[in-house]
Amino acid sequence: MVFGRAERRRAAAAEPVALKILVAGGFGVGKTTLVGAVSEIRPLRTEEALTEAGRPVDDVAGVEGKHTTTVAMDFGRITLREDLVLYLFGTPGQERFWFLWDELAQGALGAVVLADTRRLEDSFAAIDYFERRGIAFAVAVNCFDGADRYPVETVRDALDLDAHVPLLLCDARDRASVKEVLIAVVSHAMERSAARRQPAAT
Repeated sequence: MVFGRAERRRAAAAEPVALKILVAGGFGVGKTTLVGAVSEIRPLRTEEALTEAGRPVDDVAGVEGKHTTTVAMDFGRITLREDLVLYLFGTPGQERFWFLWDELAQGALGAVVLADTRRLEDSFAAIDYFERRGIAFAVAVNCFDGADRYPVETVRDALDLDAHVPLLLCDARDRASVKEVLIAVVSHAMERSAARRQPAAT
């Protein structure tokens, strides 16, 4: 029986740490694609078709080929290491669904703000949201086919990002590229958390 208890203790010690990461950004920026590209389970999606009735409130300028929209959230999971699992929650991009963000943000370690250089202004709301709530985040510029490419520092200046906020170029369709973004978010959030725990200098 002692041996059995020791085995159970070792099994419990091996339980992975589960962390919650949000994926936010403007309408049509690639949040659903990002979650789907990296998730090791079939992602949960709450997409509905865009309709004529929604045309007055859904700005599709720049994303005219988009026919569906997330109305609640996307959900996926990825194991970064044997002891570290991320649960990804993609937020809806349209302003009329922003009331869901507060619920989704509960317990989040950090966030990815996905940006499109053709519509950088669509990222401002998400950046402001996480800055106001003190949630660690990284900005990932989704390199769409045919979109102009800019140096990282040029994009940082355009978004008025603090120097400590990670800014990366990525392809939301590519699993390896998305993993790099998620690792950057987790590392940034952990560093911020460790800095907060350090005693103030006397």
